[in-house]
Amino acid sequence: MTNTAQGSDASGNGAGKKRSPERGSPPSAVEILRLARAQFAELTDTQPESVSSFERVEDGWVVRVEVLELARVPDTMSLLATYEVMLGPDGELTTYKRVRRYERGKADPS
Repeated sequence: MTNTAQGSDASGNGAGKKRSPERGSPPSAVEILRLARAQFAELTDTQPESVSSFERVEDGWVVRVEVLELARVPDTMSLLATYEVMLGPDGELTTYKRVRRYERGKADPS
């Protein structure tokens, strides 16, 4: 049996598009990232701008996504947020929470 990935929408985020892994095989890292972005977007009605990290944990996956929360002019004054998205081993979103909020042009203190 061969799986085929469904295409992304015009924004390139693949929202609402899922690729189901073969029965019994765990989702790949790329599939986990697509699932995290799509499910988060559907639940929050926001489009993640990027994925800043992901890791496999004992009971699934933890993915951090960056989201534009408040657009301002100039763009460097826009407010972004980092959300931690937790998915089960099958790729289903179980929880998410905002862990950081910041202005686009500001770097974290070192």
